Amino acid sequence: TNMPHPVLISGTDGVGTKLRIAHFMDKHDTVGIDCVAMCVNDIICCGAKPLFFLDYIACGKNVPEKIAEIVGGVAEGCVQAGSALIGGETAEHPGMMPEDEYDLAGFAVGVVDKKKILDKNTMAAGDVVIALPSTGIHSNGFSLCRKVFDIDNNNPQLYVPREELGGKTIAEALLTPTKIYVKPVLALLEKVNVKGISHITGGGFYENIPRSIPDGLGAKIDKSAVKVLPIFDLIAKFGNIPERDMFNTFNMGVGMSIVVPADQVELALSILKDNGEDAYVIGTIVESEEKVILA
Repeated sequence: TNMPHPVLISGTDGVGTKLRIAHFMDKHDTVGIDCVAMCVNDIICCGAKPLFFLDYIACGKNVPEKIAEIVGGVAEGCVQAGSALIGGETAEHPGMMPEDEYDLAGFAVGVVDKKKILDKNTMAAGDVVIALPSTGIHSNGFSLCRKVFDIDNNNPQLYVPREELGGKTIAEALLTPTKIYVKPVLALLEKVNVKGISHITGGGFYENIPRSIPDGLGAKIDKSAVKVLPIFDLIAKFGNIPERDMFNTFNMGVGMSIVVPADQVELALSILKDNGEDAYVIGTIVESEEKVILA
């Protein structure tokens, strides 16, 4: 590794009930990307580079063509993450689940030099919060989505193209795979003093951003700066969901937040944009006992 003190960082996760959408659409080539993303996006929050990934598929019946689609997505996710796919497991569970259903999970292991593990205690008031845009809902909040859009009854409205979604159907928007942020974040870590990274998953802003902020400080987020994706507007409208609950459940268009010193903001944005990320500023770090202030 050419590291004086290599430390292994690991993460594990699944795709959750997003798989119901894949089941109804009979489209299984992207959920593997979600599975990889949910693991590798977590471990880069420590500053670690993913090394390898393994998947686990449990199914009612092993249909080789379907399994190949799923694993193809896993492989694509590993390519995007610069991670090796070194193996996995497929298990048939007849009688435990319907023949046409499956569950998908996995884990990743990465490495970081001990002195480069991100230390949130270096954070200070005046530091700036940068947003990396999400591609959509990613892989959390689908229990609520299923209720809002009546997904479990395979609502026909799921398959109607909608103008506000750019001609996509709700089902297509929901199935959009989770973005993998590994390569742009690793490029950023090489040149910028990154003080904290949060992967915005279940719990939204209110539960994820605080993980990277020390006691006595909070993130003051400018709500008007957040580029909310149309799918979230639809969820709020269909489900009559209050704004705070939306920000406490979904990523709202921000897949990852990164805290950097104020004097390195322009450099950080430049590096991220050079690596394909349309990053932008959404807030600042302030002295506060409240970890997230949406104003």
